Amino acid sequence: MSTKMDFTGKTAIVTGGSTGLGKAIAEELGKSGAHVVIASRNEKNLFSAKEDLKSKGIEATTIQTDVRHPEQVEAMVAQTIERYGRIDMLVNNAAGNFAVPSEELTVNGWNAVVGIVLNGTWYCTSAVGKVMLEQKHGAILNIIATYAWAGAPGVVHSAAAKAGVLAMTRTLAVEWGHRGIRVNAFAPGPMITEAASKNLLFDNADAKQKVIDRIPARRFAELDEMAKIAGFLLSDQAAYINGDVLTADGGACLGRGFMDLMANSQSLRANK
Repeated sequence: MSTKMDFTGKTAIVTGGSTGLGKAIAEELGKSGAHVVIASRNEKNLFSAKEDLKSKGIEATTIQTDVRHPEQVEAMVAQTIERYGRIDMLVNNAAGNFAVPSEELTVNGWNAVVGIVLNGTWYCTSAVGKVMLEQKHGAILNIIATYAWAGAPGVVHSAAAKAGVLAMTRTLAVEWGHRGIRVNAFAPGPMITEAASKNLLFDNADAKQKVIDRIPARRFAELDEMAKIAGFLLSDQAAYINGDVLTADGGACLGRGFMDLMANSQSLRANK
């Protein structure tokens, strides 16, 4: 088996693909020969991403799409089929998040995040899944986060939505696996992106250091290394991986146990 990923002739849709991890995944797939369709609701970001990828030799198709609206998702899928005739990969990366104490979370805030993350993932999966079922072939990758099962203060809306996506992943893996479709999830570690800096306070040096201190690998994830993992999960090299979730967070989700006690005691001694 070749160790080099080859997506030549295959078509991939990446939602939320105009910035951050989505754009990095689109670039990784495009470099490996895939026809890449980037979906995003932000027209300016779509144009910027298309030009940036073009400068790297990757011709991406951009379709302005708000995944919260099923009719827009259906139109995106129809345009993709009209242009390329098939859809081999779907990356559900579109997301919304912001840090807020749970007691201060409004109904609108809850609905905004759940609408993008959970509903949007289903709308895209349902529309693309029908195409893949006809083809009897396809790979779907849902981008989630470790707090979908571990929990995290301040992101109850996102955690609940991504937990739903994880359940969706496992359910469809069982339901569609024998029909040629793999469905997996990927939980990347903390990354420095524009959205993370704005919504999760990673632009604050103190907050950033506190996050790093909680990661055994003592660094943030790099976009390109996360994109390569996503590419692997979509590739034929991962043909027997179905219904799983791959975590790549430098060990951040693991319990620290005695290490925390040691760190706290050392900190207390240093402050005396």
